[in-house]
Amino acid sequence: MVEVGFIVFLFYSNLLMGKFTHSNDQGKSLVFAIQDIFTITNFVIAIISGLIGYVVVEFLRKRI
Repeated sequence: MVEVGFIVFLFYSNLLMGKFTHSNDQGKSLVFAIQDIFTITNFVIAIISGLIGYVVVEFLRKRI
């Protein structure tokens, strides 16, 4: 669970950095960027990515 949570955290932090950098050029604020990335679609993508990452890490852990 911790590994999936960490992958989700990295996903959202990457989204936030990209969105804030892009939206900052247009004079938007950090609040705008945060509201723009926390959507159901992004949440589903983050959870699926986290689960895929967990499966891959566990596979590699057992193989090595």
